[in-house]
Amino acid sequence: MRIAHIANFYGPTSGGLRTAMHALGRGYVERGHKVLLVVPGAQDSDELTEYGRRITLQSPVLPLSGGYRVISRLRELRGVLRGFNPDVLEVSDRTTLRSLGGWAASQGIPSVFFSHERADGILAANLPDALGARLPLEAMADWHNRGTARRFTTIVSTTAYAAEEFERIGAPVEQVPLGVDLTTFHPSRHDDAARSELAPRDETLLLMASRLSAEKRPDLAVDAVRLLAERGLPVRLVCAGGGALERQIRDRATGAPIDFLGFVSGRERFATLLASADLVIAPGPIETFGLAALEALASGTPVVVNAASALPEVVADAGLAAKGSAEEFADAIEALLHRPVEQRRRAARARAEQLPWSATVDRMLEIHDRTTARVSR
Repeated sequence: MRIAHIANFYGPTSGGLRTAMHALGRGYVERGHKVLLVVPGAQDSDELTEYGRRITLQSPVLPLSGGYRVISRLRELRGVLRGFNPDVLEVSDRTTLRSLGGWAASQGIPSVFFSHERADGILAANLPDALGARLPLEAMADWHNRGTARRFTTIVSTTAYAAEEFERIGAPVEQVPLGVDLTTFHPSRHDDAARSELAPRDETLLLMASRLSAEKRPDLAVDAVRLLAERGLPVRLVCAGGGALERQIRDRATGAPIDFLGFVSGRERFATLLASADLVIAPGPIETFGLAALEALASGTPVVVNAASALPEVVADAGLAAKGSAEEFADAIEALLHRPVEQRRRAARARAEQLPWSATVDRMLEIHDRTTARVSR
């Protein structure tokens, strides 16, 4: 089978999307399929990788996105796809690439739209509060999602939370959880020396591995840690990630026991960081899966998540969910830290072992086999 996956917002610091594309591509290749990835970048390139052939199209930076790029050369993109002649098309984007669903249908190619984020959540997170209060955000999201559902053969979501907005308009959804690399992310990566560089032994090391942008709500983690410090708890928060709000969040953290690492490059280094922390905070309220949280669990580190997001589905009993206030997050962090260390670490790893990437790849190939057979008939 020839599988093409096209995405925007893919880059050196794009986190979960990049990881998911690489894991799926690698899994398809290992099972004998041909894979093409097309992504935006600073310059054109064409290279062979372990997760398939990757073509990068020079693309403009989207303003106010923190440096992310979007593919604008759609005619050239369609030419690349015609040259590859895919049996199935996967698309991870709600913006410039949504039209590819209609193009694929005109070519007799079944297509999959990956719902990596919720349209209603994006609107709510990025519009000014006063404007968002006056606009019918749910109706706007429904209109957008109906157009998406019409264009694509299959809608794939990673959680029930992500599927809900499509189910709300009566569109069928295939639910396919993402997975985790259980070898790279492992409790054995815990490193006392690396931990001591981040926090002294008598301090609890908290980690937020997140882009510093409005929809991720990093302010909740910062304010929760300030509250914990005011309660007399010896905690230190380390923030791994950058973004459009970095300067604002750094200013907000002034005087609190909080340090900033910026973007952490290298999977092994990131895995060591996750395994060496005592607890991870995932404050984003519109996360549709939260791959970094699952990687933390695989590393044996429990997670406090936002109850409004999909993450309670992902972490299950290997973490705690907090409602959207700093006080609720501080309480949840304190409660989770009261669990015996070995108990919470075993529970975290056990939950992650239920979600290997191999299961995600198998499920996607099952969907592709079914849809290609239906189209050929």
